[in-house]
Amino acid sequence: MVAENNITNELREKLQSWSTIDESPPIMEVEALRFIDQVQHHDASFAEMEIAQLYSIVAFYRLMRNFDDDQIVEKLLREAEAVGVQSKVLTELNDVRQLLQLYTDLDKIDLKNWAMRETDFDPAKLKKTQDLLAKIKVFLYEKGYNSEDFLRQNVLSGAEEIKQELIEKLVDLSGMLEETVFAIENKKKTIPVTSLNREVKDIYQLGIDLYESFPTAFKKTAKQDPLKTLDEMIGLEDVKRYINQYYHYLKYQKERRELGFNIMDEPGLHMVISGNPGTGKTTIARLLSAIYHELGLLETDQVTEVNRSNLVGSYVGQSEENTIGYVRQSVGGILFIDEAYSLKREGQTGNDYGQAVIDTLVSSMTSKELADKFAVILAGYPEEMRQFLWSNPGLRSRFPEQNHIHLPDFRTSELLQIAEKTALDNDYFFTKEALNKFEDLIEQSRVDETFGNARTVRDLVLKAIFHKGAYKSRGTEENWLDHMRIEAGDLHFADKGNQSEDPIKQLDDLIGLGNVKEEVKKLSSFVQVQQQRKQNGLPNIPVQMHAVFSGNPGTGKTTVANIYSQILNHCGLLKRGHLVVASRSDLVAGYVGQTAIKTKQKVREALGGVLFIDEAYSLYRGDKDFGKEAIDTLVDEMTKHNENLVVILAGYEQEMERFIESNPGLESRFKKYFLFRDYLPEELVEITKFHLSKYQYEAGNSAIEYLQENFMKQTIEGNARFIVNLVDEAIQFQALRMMNGQPADLLDQQLIKQDFQQAWDTVRGKKS
Repeated sequence: MVAENNITNELREKLQSWSTIDESPPIMEVEALRFIDQVQHHDASFAEMEIAQLYSIVAFYRLMRNFDDDQIVEKLLREAEAVGVQSKVLTELNDVRQLLQLYTDLDKIDLKNWAMRETDFDPAKLKKTQDLLAKIKVFLYEKGYNSEDFLRQNVLSGAEEIKQELIEKLVDLSGMLEETVFAIENKKKTIPVTSLNREVKDIYQLGIDLYESFPTAFKKTAKQDPLKTLDEMIGLEDVKRYINQYYHYLKYQKERRELGFNIMDEPGLHMVISGNPGTGKTTIARLLSAIYHELGLLETDQVTEVNRSNLVGSYVGQSEENTIGYVRQSVGGILFIDEAYSLKREGQTGNDYGQAVIDTLVSSMTSKELADKFAVILAGYPEEMRQFLWSNPGLRSRFPEQNHIHLPDFRTSELLQIAEKTALDNDYFFTKEALNKFEDLIEQSRVDETFGNARTVRDLVLKAIFHKGAYKSRGTEENWLDHMRIEAGDLHFADKGNQSEDPIKQLDDLIGLGNVKEEVKKLSSFVQVQQQRKQNGLPNIPVQMHAVFSGNPGTGKTTVANIYSQILNHCGLLKRGHLVVASRSDLVAGYVGQTAIKTKQKVREALGGVLFIDEAYSLYRGDKDFGKEAIDTLVDEMTKHNENLVVILAGYEQEMERFIESNPGLESRFKKYFLFRDYLPEELVEITKFHLSKYQYEAGNSAIEYLQENFMKQTIEGNARFIVNLVDEAIQFQALRMMNGQPADLLDQQLIKQDFQQAWDTVRGKKS
């Protein structure tokens, strides 16, 4: 969970101890933003000095990210000054902001690429001179860097003399350029080309010296160390450790080669990176390319990214041609093949040319012409990649085990860090309450292995930003912080909006089923108590909600299963709370190997909800039947997704008892049994009235008496299902009666005894 944002003695000491921008701030930017939010909501617990420091911390981080003119930094520093406490940090930030802006504006003059040649024609010399003069005049006079106010301002130690000399030299150069323009326009022969080039070069060097005088935090390197980039990534501790070891191994082998040693059995540079979506496979591939290039193992750090659609052609020979083309494009760098397992499809026909890509790739990796001139990185889901490599010995031998990197799913705490970073990159921050709600949103999204990790989190953050901008009304008194704050209300799209009614009320509104209602409510109470105990750190009894619904057709099993799934979702046990209804045909295939695939697919559909298997006993028809494979797969999947799936088996009472007893795996996992009894005559009458009222019909007294008499005398097969058919037929017979000329209002809502008599005979006749 997210820590409380309260001012503590420890935080006070940290804020007071930060005395120079040569040191990192004592807290992170997003923490400072939350504290500023509290300050702006009139939190009296902050002293003036602490408030000034908080504004200074946010300004520090923003300046570190962005050299260019930042209006928010100006507001932050102004608000820090308005508090009335002047600190060394605040003075340094004002100075460094001015110097950063000076450096940025100087860079826009583009002195690095300016040069004049003696051999240039006069028009070319004139244009170069006038262009440079115009830029310098904007810099000196429009930007105000030549003003006495700017020159008098205090600057960071080491930068004052450089700044003064820089401005003086630019003023002198401006004069030289004006003289040069005059000389060229008046056809003078003496043009100071050498002097101009020297002055420009000296001023450019002063710009470099100015940059070097900045505090370390504000220096941006053109090319960041790949290991440092890796270290700054969130999570992936084992991966970071391995790549650091791998880097030093490659460096060590490079040094040995330089000393004249040889290694015959090098593992090579080819890599396999496996992981679920959004775990950073492409990012790691790019870091590896930077490492290979830095160590001189590859000529460039370029990564050519391809997938099946880029490589596999539609006719003979095209796949080989495509593959060779991308291999040649990757020479000197890395060929990155995403979802590489898709090249080899199960049961592929002669029209699928993925195997041709694999063969061509292996050939290129071992050929005299291309071997060792490029590296291949294969990426994809862990299990699919493992099966893919084992089915291709030629590929597997080129990717030794030590060259396999597995990227684990991010932990929730790490995903929250990614969410905060994504928000901050877009100039937003989460309040504490919003971050708590966002954590719940992550858990709701994390249903199966297709969860997109960092990718999903970034999408959710951007969705929150969209909702903040699209649906929230704007006030006239909003300040800069209001435009950055993501509140819990901005995540309203995460609220469960699919339940129009309390599921317990839906259960109570059902007719009959007294014993079932009581059992469901008991389980609901049990789940809620255990969830609360878990949240409060108390021991909780493991919750297993798999159930057997037994009873005759039409007794409400599917209806209750749907409500049951909503109740478990409402209690927080299930993340989605949807119902997936399946039968034998949805799980069992007609040939070996496909039943497990079908069953797993149906389980995947149900993850986060309830899988309701109707007539479940039909799955088992003997040891030689494929249904046994479905049962075994189902048991395995229930174990694998124990906290993310509820399975309900439904069917006739005696058949279900025999079915459960026949399989010890099922018997140990299904502890809850719900018996759906046949409806009583009075309940059947109520169900009839209910279905009539849905269409704004009603039954006359004689019709009700007729139904009561028949429900008591005759056995009703189908229960509520029989009632639905009976009502449908009765409404049709009423329509026929009215259209046959009997005096009646065509909008008459009442059904009479005759309508039900004819409907009863029809439904019974169809049944027989």
